[in-house]
Amino acid sequence: MNTLTEILKEPYATVLYDEEIQLGKIVWEGEKSLSLEQYRKPFQALLDWSADGKTVSLFMSDTRHQGVVSPENRKWFGHEMVPAAIEGGLKRAAVISGANVFKKYYLNLILSAVNKFNLPFKLFSDEDSAMEFLLADS
Repeated sequence: MNTLTEILKEPYATVLYDEEIQLGKIVWEGEKSLSLEQYRKPFQALLDWSADGKTVSLFMSDTRHQGVVSPENRKWFGHEMVPAAIEGGLKRAAVISGANVFKKYYLNLILSAVNKFNLPFKLFSDEDSAMEFLLADS
């Protein structure tokens, strides 16, 4: 990766941006359940960054250490966050995940929500594969 700018640093997530490839990245940390505000804050930081003139055309979320995501947050992600990100210029998205059955269930729900927007979006087990997918058409 190139030079990453830290947009947000919280105990539960770090948000980074790579200007050269227009990548927004959230690395989730802590493995505990997140409040509505905690879950939404990293995504909102990227949306705000995009609104300030920085294009986020690629998005990666590393959920290997993310806590349980509530149904309310899943709905918010699919109904509000994804359309706003696409409107802001998002072209491709990737999620890195471990093998936890609950996380796979959550991510499959997210995947089905995103599919209706025709946004190329895939799940991966490692960052290298995710980056290969994200950069495939650039």
